[in-house]
Amino acid sequence: MKLTQHLLVFVLAGTLTISCTKKEAPFVDPLLTNRDTAVNPSEDFYHYANGGWFKKNPIPSTEKSNGIFRMIQDTINNQVKSICENSAKSKTPKGSNKQKIGDFYASGMDSLTINKNGISPLKEEFATIEKVCDIPTLLKTIAHLHTIGAGPAFSFYVSQDDKKSDKIALQFMQGGLGLPQRDYYFNTDDENIKIRVAYIKHIEAMMKLMKIDDADAAKNSISIMKLETDLAKSSRKLEALRDPVKNYNKMSLAQFNALTPNINWTNTLQDLGISKADSVIVGQPEFYKALNKMIKSYSIADWKTYLKWDLVNTYASYLDKNIEHQNFNFYATTLNGVKTQKPRWKRIVEQTDGALGELIGQVYVEEYLPKGSKEKLLEIGNNIRDVYANHIKKLDWMSAETKVKALNKLSKIVMKVGYPDKWKDLSSITIEKNAYCKNKIAVNKWEYNYMINKFGKPVDRAEWGMYPQTYNAYYNPSNNEICVPACNILVPGYEGKMPDDAILYGIIGGSTFGHEITHGFDDQGSQYDDKGNLNNWWTPADLSKFKAKTALIVSQFSKFKVGDKNVNGDATQGENIADLGGVVMGYEAFKKTKQYKTNEIISGLNPDKRYFLSYGYAWMVNANKESLANQIMSDVHSPAQYRINGPLANIPEFYKAFGIKKGTPMRQDDKDRVVIW
Repeated sequence: MKLTQHLLVFVLAGTLTISCTKKEAPFVDPLLTNRDTAVNPSEDFYHYANGGWFKKNPIPSTEKSNGIFRMIQDTINNQVKSICENSAKSKTPKGSNKQKIGDFYASGMDSLTINKNGISPLKEEFATIEKVCDIPTLLKTIAHLHTIGAGPAFSFYVSQDDKKSDKIALQFMQGGLGLPQRDYYFNTDDENIKIRVAYIKHIEAMMKLMKIDDADAAKNSISIMKLETDLAKSSRKLEALRDPVKNYNKMSLAQFNALTPNINWTNTLQDLGISKADSVIVGQPEFYKALNKMIKSYSIADWKTYLKWDLVNTYASYLDKNIEHQNFNFYATTLNGVKTQKPRWKRIVEQTDGALGELIGQVYVEEYLPKGSKEKLLEIGNNIRDVYANHIKKLDWMSAETKVKALNKLSKIVMKVGYPDKWKDLSSITIEKNAYCKNKIAVNKWEYNYMINKFGKPVDRAEWGMYPQTYNAYYNPSNNEICVPACNILVPGYEGKMPDDAILYGIIGGSTFGHEITHGFDDQGSQYDDKGNLNNWWTPADLSKFKAKTALIVSQFSKFKVGDKNVNGDATQGENIADLGGVVMGYEAFKKTKQYKTNEIISGLNPDKRYFLSYGYAWMVNANKESLANQIMSDVHSPAQYRINGPLANIPEFYKAFGIKKGTPMRQDDKDRVVIW
């Protein structure tokens, strides 16, 4: 087991031995040093709790943000780097996990070969695109590009049927855009106009790097922008994509063909590797009606240009330095305000982890995760579920009939914690030491084939959608499950010291387990039953009350601003509901601990203050203005400032802990206060 220099991996008492030196520095509590006490907590708790840290830790030029997520990711990156470097040095058999990890990493670090190869790793794909001569070959090529990880024209994937969670379905959704989402193509503010101008220039620059002459490069960039804008016109807005009922349109294959007479989906599905399909789920039928017209209204030459662009855009990070840097200039600098590329090793570590995280995760669990971590996470998660059940039982707005169903769903939530019991088999992937882009293509092909091979087979409810070294978590409504990877047990600043329960329940309990469980009861998750089916289990009266409460949280968050942009309260409501539910449930679970019951004072802070400061620590993220603008337009999560201030302003126990007075920003009026779960 290895301890990191910046973070503690904490475990159950008795499982971790810490060696101390004679000159060990005294513990300095981050909850104290992170604060900016010049800020009034009644005015802005986000900056009160975290402003001291922000002042001492400006955003690096290589990042769009800085804070707890960056600290933890840096630690994980250093661990993964060791795994990659050790694997690259070891003499292991061809086809072994360490050979794949080591050679993928080595191929990415071999910048001389990458730069020498230029775009040649894609020459076979370019040749395939160049052979397109009519609509059938166009559709065949679009399908082929999907099988290697590109995403031209539309989005296709294989996953559970929302209304029959025990069945795997073919899903067709809107897609094919190079900008983050459809509003970037239409918003008329100065910032978005500049982004569109920069995007056209970016495409033109990429075309030149693809050895296309200047005149054609300029012409092609306009053509691509026009085609993508037409795709965007028929795409739904971010908030509209949150309605699972309206985005569920199941139809027979014959009906899908009738919807788009210019596209033969029977043949296209064969090219996508799917046989014997009788039905599909079409998220946005209007998008496919528009695509049907575009297949003919745009020339074959225009489509070929667009396909080449989509291919290079997909693999830009794996090609020569000029293409990689141009890609960075637009997507990192223009859209997210990042000024400088990360050191190459960091980029390649993250890309290796993204490609072979399933293999790296096995080493991570073995070498970096102390015994007992999984058990501690489960203990916290089960405590959160227990208090959740008590809350549901005591709700004054929900009928007994609906409570029975809510409690049943809660009891059926599966907790995938730490790491999977069974790892995926990546033995069929061939990784070479001097073929970085081709290695990524090989991984993408494996991932695609793994996905489509699910079709026609029983649903594997044991499958994980994250790696144990991924600092994130999720709720999957179709499985009625939460997944909390092992590295969520990391807490910055507690080196060699077990965090107290306020920390455990503020960060891991509230912002992780409580948050994810609440997703089962947010505006989307609440529409799925205990078996994971899209199925209304509410009485009409209870559903009406619930929607009134969610409308109130939409109203609250829509008033928050970052610069000249308002938070999209509709698009972010699910995450905002989950944040509110999470912090409440974390607090209720914390109240059952000895620390809370004995009113233990730590670092001069009573339990309540420690808990709410810990919750603020969980979202200690300072982002630059470009990144925040991008987040508001394209992300269903509110900016970190409002993930703290928004929920806490609804909690009376928070008011009492910090003396929050009526009429201040951190205290909602009683009539506006949101109480859901």
